[in-house]
Amino acid sequence: MIDQAITKAAGLVEALSYIQRFHNKVVVVKVGGSIMDDEAALSSILNDIVFMNYVGMQPVLVHGGGKAINEKMKQAGLVPQMVQGRRYTDDRTLAIAEQVLCNEVNRFIVNFIQSQGCEAMGLHSLSSVVLFAEKTYLSGPDGRRIDLGMVGEVKAVNARLLQLLVQADSIPVIATIARDDAGNKLNVNADTAAGAVAASMKAEKLVVVSDTHGIRRDINDPESRISHLTVGQIDEMVKAGAITTGMLPKVEACVQALQGGVSKTHIIDGRIPHALLLEIYTEAGIGTEIVL
Repeated sequence: MIDQAITKAAGLVEALSYIQRFHNKVVVVKVGGSIMDDEAALSSILNDIVFMNYVGMQPVLVHGGGKAINEKMKQAGLVPQMVQGRRYTDDRTLAIAEQVLCNEVNRFIVNFIQSQGCEAMGLHSLSSVVLFAEKTYLSGPDGRRIDLGMVGEVKAVNARLLQLLVQADSIPVIATIARDDAGNKLNVNADTAAGAVAASMKAEKLVVVSDTHGIRRDINDPESRISHLTVGQIDEMVKAGAITTGMLPKVEACVQALQGGVSKTHIIDGRIPHALLLEIYTEAGIGTEIVL
């Protein structure tokens, strides 16, 4: 028992310098993918965010919807339409995404955080909007633009509102349905949205919570995780094909954040208990940190 107590005390002492360093610093956390479908893993991440708030950090949460959107579409008899590997979003698909993201996932997260004694505010297309976007088009082989429907790319963030909330000790919880200049709703990628939020707030950190154990030299070898990378090394890995598909938007979000003034970015595996705290408050960390 004494040995266990000493080990716990040593962990707290190690965390102290990080707590001091990040006091009153903004940390943007993006949660999405399969983590959203694992209640235990999501609850662990949310508990970590509550802890961060209690020890003086200023967390901002950006989330996706996981498989829940696909399930709702299936129940409605909608078959996803793909254009060059990207999902086409029509009005019905957007309505389902908005229902899941705003009324279900966002509400669950806000209620969970509040149940732990912290203030939280849901920010999305059905409340206060902080993400503003413009429609995304793909380039066709003949040079013509290919329409993806109601899909957008974040062009502006209401960082002032976010700053006011974190300064008031409230945790912003952002669902990634944005609006364009005409007030139309657009679905935006949660990774790139988190990168835009972090850059606009000049956050201390952006942490992308994934279901992959950081970035690997060999995507099929969990033991090949790389703990530290620069943007230059990231570019080389992308060109070499070592970073592809689902990891690519996460990496691009990290690079966007760094180029926007964020000090450090991280990609971690949210299935590891208290992954967020282990990455931020320990020397070794558990994921991949990316710096300029």
